[in-house]
Amino acid sequence: MLPITPPDQYGSPYSSPSAFAGWNKLVESKPLEEMKQDDYWLEDWALFCAIKSHHNDLPWTQWPEKLRDRDPEVLREWRGKPEFNQAIDVQKSFLAGWNNVHGHAKKNDVSLIGDLPIFVAHDSADVWAHRELFQLDGSGMPSVVAGVPPDYFSEDGQKWGTVLYNWDAHKKENWRWWKERMARMMRLFDIVRIDHFRGFHSAWAIPAGDENARNGKWQEGPKSEILKVLIDVAGSEKRIIAEDLGIIPPEVTELRVKNGLDGMAVIQFGFDGNLETNPHHPRNIVSDQIVYTGTHDNDTTLGWWNQSDKGRQERIKELLHDDEDVVEGCIRLAIESGSKLVIIPLQDILRLDSNCRMNTPGTSFDNWNWKFSWRDLDSNSLEWFGTL
Repeated sequence: MLPITPPDQYGSPYSSPSAFAGWNKLVESKPLEEMKQDDYWLEDWALFCAIKSHHNDLPWTQWPEKLRDRDPEVLREWRGKPEFNQAIDVQKSFLAGWNNVHGHAKKNDVSLIGDLPIFVAHDSADVWAHRELFQLDGSGMPSVVAGVPPDYFSEDGQKWGTVLYNWDAHKKENWRWWKERMARMMRLFDIVRIDHFRGFHSAWAIPAGDENARNGKWQEGPKSEILKVLIDVAGSEKRIIAEDLGIIPPEVTELRVKNGLDGMAVIQFGFDGNLETNPHHPRNIVSDQIVYTGTHDNDTTLGWWNQSDKGRQERIKELLHDDEDVVEGCIRLAIESGSKLVIIPLQDILRLDSNCRMNTPGTSFDNWNWKFSWRDLDSNSLEWFGTL
């Protein structure tokens, strides 16, 4: 599933104001769940929510100086306010509801795969509480922000605007923030996908004032040093999936393989370029790739088919059975590939078109708002899926 942290103002959960907090609009329940293992982040999140609400949702860099710079005496006063206690209770309610869902899934032998966005928003509780862990200037503002260079998703690249890490500072604190973050994810999920895995190898640093991502530069990351820490917290490399899509140099793949992590393949990427060497072509997918028909950044499979030129459609048709439509065929190709795990977006199971696309990378509006209704899952309309 997509990240369950609160989304940003555009609805994206990949630029969240918290790397830890749950989004209460997804699930709530009573009685409240105790959160003995969440002391590291919970109080800072509650302070952030309370202070931000009191100051008309202004970014933390625009708060009064003593609040911006976390004056201990002033923060002590805020810990007794009703807004602080309410923010804590919201998280306890979320956790109670989530544990109900997770427990029900376990009883039915269903595992939950979570999604860990590699970055967090600048205007977040994490950056406010741990300024030293991020690349900020003296006033708390970033000089460079994260994104990716131009690729097949976007000719200008993607400027995410999320802040980049000060890896030396993380190492100095023995990776405490990352250990706590992965431990939290492992309490909520059975397996975790790390979004933008290549950011641990190197990250695209874009000048904060630029309009697009073209002028960025690669910054070196901690590579295996942090991966060993995260795998240790997870308990096994098999509980982590590395999202390694986009323009991935061989050394990033080598880093993934060296640490025993599964990567990703996407059927929709498999029919362009040299089909003999394209790692996403169904015939080339191997056992250490988790295969998707498409991700949240792709069009739906039906939408992708409708937008494809005749050359690509002909290449796809060569692998379809006579009685198959393209959606059923692509799902079958994923299932029959060399991958050991197949992930299919619900939009594809429901055979939906581009109107139901979740996100178009490089755009800020009209994303992250598709919903299904329980009526959509009427068993008669899904019988074909059960036969695969």
